[in-house]
Amino acid sequence: MTWLDQLEQELDQRLSSFLRSNPVQVRLFEEQHQRDRVLALQRQRQQLTEEASEQRRQLLALAENIKAWTDRSDRAKAAGASDLARRAELHRAELMNQGHELWRDLASLGRRFDEVDAQLLELKQQRSNGSNLDQDWALFEAEQELEELRHQAGLS
Repeated sequence: MTWLDQLEQELDQRLSSFLRSNPVQVRLFEEQHQRDRVLALQRQRQQLTEEASEQRRQLLALAENIKAWTDRSDRAKAAGASDLARRAELHRAELMNQGHELWRDLASLGRRFDEVDAQLLELKQQRSNGSNLDQDWALFEAEQELEELRHQAGLS
């Protein structure tokens, strides 16, 4: 075991000991972890929203492009330029495939967005359920410690 491993182990032991003797700090660490998790999920939600907006913009632009190539193909057919019309149709088909891929990506973003929303809701419910219990427990422990100190000081 290297000195760095030993140092890490010693620090872990000291932190564990500190947390065992200070349950209020454990609650504070847990609350901070939960706040950090909420912020990370909110950032992820915002990023997904921005990605979805960009993909919608791309889909609209692609739809306009597909319409333009459909019109070009129709004009080429009407003018008797069958080779040009066929090439325009092939290009339109490629654009349609790109559109299908964008739709699948957008659907995937929607699923990820729903997952993040569900996690945020779960954390919010945990916070509302757990915070009252945690606060009540911390208050109980503080009152117990205060009563013990009063007893030791001979005040009660």
